[in-house]
Amino acid sequence: MKRLFSSSEKKQPDKVYTPTVTLLVAAYNEELDIEQKIKNSLALEYPEDKLQLLFITDGSNDRTPEIVAKHPGVQLLHQPERKGKIAAVARAMPLVTSEITIYTDANTMLNKEAIQKIVRHYQRPEVGAVAGEKQVVSPEQDAAAGAGEGFYWKYESTLKRWDSELHTVVGAAGELFSIRTSLFEHVPADTLIEDFYMTLRIAQRGYRVVYEPEARAVEPPSADSREELKRKVRIAAGGIQAIVRLKALLNPFRYGMLSFQYISHRVLRWTLAPLALLILLFCNIGLALQGLFLYQLLLAGQLLFYACALAGYWLESRKLKVKVFFIPYYFFLMNYAVYAGFFRYLRGRQSVLWERAKRQASDSETA
Repeated sequence: MKRLFSSSEKKQPDKVYTPTVTLLVAAYNEELDIEQKIKNSLALEYPEDKLQLLFITDGSNDRTPEIVAKHPGVQLLHQPERKGKIAAVARAMPLVTSEITIYTDANTMLNKEAIQKIVRHYQRPEVGAVAGEKQVVSPEQDAAAGAGEGFYWKYESTLKRWDSELHTVVGAAGELFSIRTSLFEHVPADTLIEDFYMTLRIAQRGYRVVYEPEARAVEPPSADSREELKRKVRIAAGGIQAIVRLKALLNPFRYGMLSFQYISHRVLRWTLAPLALLILLFCNIGLALQGLFLYQLLLAGQLLFYACALAGYWLESRKLKVKVFFIPYYFFLMNYAVYAGFFRYLRGRQSVLWERAKRQASDSETA
């Protein structure tokens, strides 16, 4: 209801605000994308004397450190041992002296105004972090992973905008988010989704995490559904881990609106929502068998939806391009990933040293 009458995010101060900023990129074996990332970072519109570019390439055994070292405008931090992204960031943060730290991935490109759009929110002292918008660019010839992933992130961006207008964003995407550097705290080394954990901890400390849709991180979709499933299973396992570690946020008497948003947007999605789909299907079958026309109609709709998901799987396996079936297939894939992630978390089979999902080749760059 709040967003029907007002939107605090639309009331931005007119004053030009340029705090010191560090753009921090943790890159592991990114030789195919790192040159484009550096060029994209150097082209960002922000005062040069207020911006530091810091790239950490720990553990990379390809040409990534060599490519970064060729650019005098970029500070390189490298060590041969690979300990994971969290350890790399923790090693870099003592070198950060700027007021704001912006985190972004090596394979995502930012629009030129991204930093300006992000930092303007920090004029308000209650803002502790700002989440940018992740956009998945799907080529016309894209398959299920791209079509579904692109649609999903449009949906996720809408939820983030509404969350921000209501109170606070519940977790940020690692492709582009920022924090007040003074609020940085070390993340447990075995954390699976550190971006989510970092921003939720800031919200837990009483600060707002706001959403900035005009700061965009663009990346190509996963190479195929198998690669996207790998990502989603990891995120689901990390979600269960986060629920356990952030269990204090489940107390609405202490955290109020934050608890409501956290439970409804995240906890239910990673726990009861996938289970409810199965319960709904079996209950619907039972009611339909009793001859109730309404439930027979609803069951027909459910079965049609799952048939479309199956068709999406069949079509993708044959490299056919009928996108209307790919969104149901992606929806099914996401909910299956929650089950797989839950059992993988229980078995302790996740590691912070993970191979990122392969992305489709793309030579596009944001304007």
